Amino acid sequence: MNKKIILLKSELELMNNASSILNYSFKKCIRIGKKKEYTQKESDAFENLASRFARLNDIILQKILRSIHLIDLDDAGTLRDSINLAEKKRIIADADKMIEMRELRNSIVHEYIPEVIKNIFAKSMELTPSLLKNVELINRYCHSKYKI
Repeated sequence: MNKKIILLKSELELMNNASSILNYSFKKCIRIGKKKEYTQKESDAFENLASRFARLNDIILQKILRSIHLIDLDDAGTLRDSINLAEKKRIIADADKMIEMRELRNSIVHEYIPEVIKNIFAKSMELTPSLLKNVELINRYCHSKYKI
């Protein structure tokens, strides 16, 4: 098996594990729901969700898409170019939504104001299903194209 395919296969395992953990946090936060104030335990659950959302987003954009474009001999250029190409190839569902997820990821990593963090929790809840859908599409693409 080609070294690039072997690398992609290990990255897919990483992505799928991260997806499973994010899905676990998502279900936990759905049960908690939106509130004006959260207990420390509830806040921790949403912190986990946001952190896991950011991690899965990074795995997809920094590892998976790069590997796929490399294997397919595509010149993906910028991150936006990579995302647009992935949408064109039906690896992800919606380029604009993926850009929105990337912007949320950046907010998760760089925001410290408590009121803004609550908005990040809500946005993480809103966008998690789309991120998980992209995991399905990536798996389908890789299985179909590379048989992994």
